Amino acid sequence: MYSLIVTSIFLLIGTQALASTLQGKVVKVADGDTITIMDEQDLKHRIRLAGIDAPEKDQPHGDVSTQILAKLVLGKAVTIEYEKRDRYKRIVGKVLVDPPGDVFCMALDCVKKIDAGLEQIKAGVAWHYKHYQMEQSEEDRKLYSEAELEARIKLIGLWSDEEPMSPWEWRRK
Repeated sequence: MYSLIVTSIFLLIGTQALASTLQGKVVKVADGDTITIMDEQDLKHRIRLAGIDAPEKDQPHGDVSTQILAKLVLGKAVTIEYEKRDRYKRIVGKVLVDPPGDVFCMALDCVKKIDAGLEQIKAGVAWHYKHYQMEQSEEDRKLYSEAELEARIKLIGLWSDEEPMSPWEWRRK
């Protein structure tokens, strides 16, 4: 029993040690799920929003997806929580941005940062990327899935199309 507890603690600590954060200002929005940030050392980092897949630029709703993400993050300071890079060497991470407007914050009642990927799903301009959902926290998996289901039910954004084509299907064509 003791060894099981010790092993569990090391696994938990090891998993948390893999997670990293990066902060910077968004200087470019390439599409609905890819941004570029500049950090404090003036280094640029390409970021792929974790947990979502947005329409390609030449795909229906691609331009709208890009515009909505740009409105949310372009020119703003963001925090990236990440654990990996993709095959294109982009950081794959959760992009967190401050809410718009002045924020009054008391220690017990602070406004949380906005999850840009979740907002893309809520706006109906991105899919919850189920293929990679096991890389998300259980809470994020649930939030992203529920947001997509709600957007589908309400026919928001791309869900207003009769048969929206997922980006992974579009790329195969």
